[in-house]
Amino acid sequence: MARAFIGIGSNIEPEKNVMAAIRCLAQQTRVTGISMVYSTGALGHPEQPHYFNCVVEIETEAPPAEVKHGLLRPIENSLGRKRSEGKFAPRTIDLDLILYGNLAMDAEDIRLPDPEILERPFLAIPLFELAPDLVLAGYNLPIGKIAARLPQHGMRPLEDYTRLLREEANRMQPTGRGSTNISG
Repeated sequence: MARAFIGIGSNIEPEKNVMAAIRCLAQQTRVTGISMVYSTGALGHPEQPHYFNCVVEIETEAPPAEVKHGLLRPIENSLGRKRSEGKFAPRTIDLDLILYGNLAMDAEDIRLPDPEILERPFLAIPLFELAPDLVLAGYNLPIGKIAARLPQHGMRPLEDYTRLLREEANRMQPTGRGSTNISG
């Protein structure tokens, strides 16, 4: 069983879409943790609505390509994600496999760990919340050091919303996969 981490972001109806994405994940796999959700500005696009960003921890037996293409992409599609040429275009939902166990790989369209962990506080800080002792495979860097050097200004924690997400995910966990109390 692999421990994997999914970065989640939305700036089109984010309250609704992040909740829906986590519901879908909880129905299809074992969610073991949800970080604090942060409201953050759109990178380089202050005119866009703010994003809701968080990281979700799952346990899976599926290999990385299956997690990305068989789990995450179908959820994005079901929530109306439209891929465009603009990498930073507004989106209903963005689900990214950012870490998969101790695996370091750069193949096809999967890079693990996601190199953006090193530069995006909305990935590194939530990842640190969920796995404070983690050492990033391939970089040999403790996540605590990465998170500590990234600026946190502009990241507003959404505590009440996070609590609701965790409660909902606990209710949605599939039966027969063991009970887990999802926390951060």
